[in-house]
Amino acid sequence: GTPRVTGSGSGVIFREDGYILTNNHVVEGATRISVSLFDGREAIAVLVGTDPRTDIAVIKIDLGNLSAAPLGDASSMRVGDWVIAIGNALGLRGDPTVTVGVVSAIGRSIPLDNSTNLSGLIQTDAAINPGNSGGSLINLRGEVIGLNTAILRGQDAQGIGFAVST
Repeated sequence: GTPRVTGSGSGVIFREDGYILTNNHVVEGATRISVSLFDGREAIAVLVGTDPRTDIAVIKIDLGNLSAAPLGDASSMRVGDWVIAIGNALGLRGDPTVTVGVVSAIGRSIPLDNSTNLSGLIQTDAAINPGNSGGSLINLRGEVIGLNTAILRGQDAQGIGFAVST
């Protein structure tokens, strides 16, 4: 048969009725999207919409008693502002991974593929690892100002992560 391919990523509940922001590359091509909440509950999500150009997707779960994270204004962030990256690093079960850093640059652009770039990104030195994609980058007021989306790897690149502005 066809081999089963699985992946993991993160997301952030932005409406109490179950709408979740994540990255398009986290859910792209998925035939089934399973969501595990940190309180132990699990649900199957439906894909509401995607925008591959900005690497954003919206999925929805049908569970009650959800708390929504407040969305902030990414345009108010300045280089040097403290940020916190939250996600599911390496797909490990249990509590979220939380790292702290600063906004290193604003308005960065990185190649998405051979013909397009992902632009308007927030660059941070907060550690972002595989599995953190779609997780929140928050300001010190607890507002989501970005979705962790990419890291640059290489022997000369250290502490360079990127978030799509919300």
